[in-house]
Amino acid sequence: MLDKVLNARSVAIIGASKNVTKRGFQAIKILQEEKYEGEIYPVNPREESILGLPCYKSVTDIDQEVDLALITTPARTIPPIIEECGKKNIAGAVIVAGGFRELGEEGTLLEDQMVEAAQRSGVRLIGPNTSGMINMKTNMNLVGIKNAPKGGIALICQSGNMALTLITEAMIRKHEGFTYYIGVGNEADIKFHEYLEFFRNDPETKSILMYVEGMSQGREFLQQAYNTTKIKPIVLLKSGRSISGKRSAGSHTGSLAGMSEVANAAYARAGIVVIENSDELFPVAQTLSSLPPIKNKRVAILADGGGHATIGADLLSDYGISLPELNEKTKAKLQEILPPAASVVNPVDVAGGTDSNPAIFADCADIILKDHNVGGLLIVGLFGGYGIRFTESLAIPEEDAAHRLGKMVQKKNKPILVHSLYSSYDSHPIELLRHYNIPVHDSLDVTCKCISSLCQYGDYLTSYQAKTNFVFNWHAKARKRGDSIIRQAKAEGRKVLLEHEAKMLLRIHGMSTSVDKVATTEDQALEMAKEIEGPVVLKIISPDILHKSDAGGVKVNLKSESQIRIAYNEILLNAKNYKPEADIRGVLVSSMANGGLEVIVGTKIDDQFGPVIMYGLGGIMVEIMKDVTFWVLPISPTSAKKMLQDTRSSVILDGVRGQKSYDKKSLKRLLLLCSELIESYPEIEEMDLNPVILHHEGLDIVDARIILKD
Repeated sequence: MLDKVLNARSVAIIGASKNVTKRGFQAIKILQEEKYEGEIYPVNPREESILGLPCYKSVTDIDQEVDLALITTPARTIPPIIEECGKKNIAGAVIVAGGFRELGEEGTLLEDQMVEAAQRSGVRLIGPNTSGMINMKTNMNLVGIKNAPKGGIALICQSGNMALTLITEAMIRKHEGFTYYIGVGNEADIKFHEYLEFFRNDPETKSILMYVEGMSQGREFLQQAYNTTKIKPIVLLKSGRSISGKRSAGSHTGSLAGMSEVANAAYARAGIVVIENSDELFPVAQTLSSLPPIKNKRVAILADGGGHATIGADLLSDYGISLPELNEKTKAKLQEILPPAASVVNPVDVAGGTDSNPAIFADCADIILKDHNVGGLLIVGLFGGYGIRFTESLAIPEEDAAHRLGKMVQKKNKPILVHSLYSSYDSHPIELLRHYNIPVHDSLDVTCKCISSLCQYGDYLTSYQAKTNFVFNWHAKARKRGDSIIRQAKAEGRKVLLEHEAKMLLRIHGMSTSVDKVATTEDQALEMAKEIEGPVVLKIISPDILHKSDAGGVKVNLKSESQIRIAYNEILLNAKNYKPEADIRGVLVSSMANGGLEVIVGTKIDDQFGPVIMYGLGGIMVEIMKDVTFWVLPISPTSAKKMLQDTRSSVILDGVRGQKSYDKKSLKRLLLLCSELIESYPEIEEMDLNPVILHHEGLDIVDARIILKD
């Protein structure tokens, strides 16, 4: 439990200093200025007192109980200091210093020593290489950012500068504030998922805002996120998607960023709202923290001009959000209070109907939100600025409208968001909207992104029961049937299953493959081919040749005796020329698959999330089109269906230009069987089924490659 660490009632500042430029001085000063509710114990063997507080030579000399230590000394000094903290029964330590894993082998060794000391001593570590942490509830500010606003958002951030940006934005724009800030740093000890668990159970935290560069235990994080997002939303920005971004992430925190395709799909399945633009991060977190989600993806727009309404409609459409038709009763009531020129279809344009009385906005909003087709409302235009744009007297009805809109959200449990050209003005109506937790932005793009996040989160809450919780249930019974295949390969010191072995393992688990035979002579190959109806395929079998085509080890569409004999000998000759030292076991004789749509299904081990599955167009198209999707295993039937929909080529499965549709049911079953296979055999490092020929009825796995872990 992290309660004693994050809610510490006493803090020792190890490395306390009288030098005003040192962190050991600034930390004490900010704690005093912000009136930290706990006790402060400076530790420095050379000082008697600092800022009016008695100074201790060591933490073990402190007579009182100490919950947390802020260590500001250099990296090389920290392992023995952690040992002393353990002797004092200190629950946790914040390690500010860099110079650990992010610097390479020597730093990694030092970090390992520090973590080992912490584990021996029972001390939990925040960091290292962290800007610190803040508990806004007790004013325990171990970062130094002054006047950070209080609110309902917990901020978990892997960059001190990014945290400063977000906190500063909240201060300037008067957004909602924070319950805690945690600078994760290198994540050497306390992991992301442990912080999630803490904030999931914290009653004052309404939403969780995260900036992530990389995490060491991604699957545990997904499992905890799955449990957390049912209760409160998580908003996440992940950097390190580009090659240069990954390099920067590694140098900054020592964390390796994972594949963005894997990460984004996994986060979404866990109910996390993923943000790609940093300027949208805080507005979305504030929105999810303060407004009810939209569970039907249907939004109405109320505007005092056509331009913004049209742009807003386009933006919402881009996010897959519909603008439903208002029912006749709604339109009739709007016509009663608006001028004849007003448009009462969705978007609703008041056409000057609010120019003399902005309170009409609230009247219209009340009518629109009563419509059962509408899940939320976007107000665009000048609201909040009528008293500035026209005459000061209009500020009074604007204030009345703001009060009514705020109470409307609470009463109807439907969100209202406002885009206003006067968002940055200090008008009282806008202040009132924000008082009622109605977001007001001058960017229509940001406002629509916030609405999209409400729809995404609402959609997740209505369907999370169908999601997998990222926990493997190992299939021991199924494993027994194929265990001998893997044991044989390991006994021979092989990392690779031969193709016929891989296909046999797949068939054991119910997958459709050809029954292939291995020929060790030309005559054997001919006899085996005679037993197969139709053309045959010959392939080299060698644990040392993974890419058979590259070695000239595949011959297809062979029909006559002479073709088979010539192909057999050419394959052996090509293989020996390609890799003279290769261990050649023979030639595989297979039936020639009928034509169809080539797809690829594969699995791999992701650095952060463990086993993942890939699906997309197969054959050479996988390299050219790169139209693939990655999902963290295990998957459910719902996940398998979504995987097919996630690719650009999904329309091909339904048939194009009069063609029959392909057998999606068999394809989904294949994805689920692959998930079961990986659950059954944790020894599998990588699996590649390419191509899989999908037919209008059924499918054939033409080639299969399975690589085992060392």
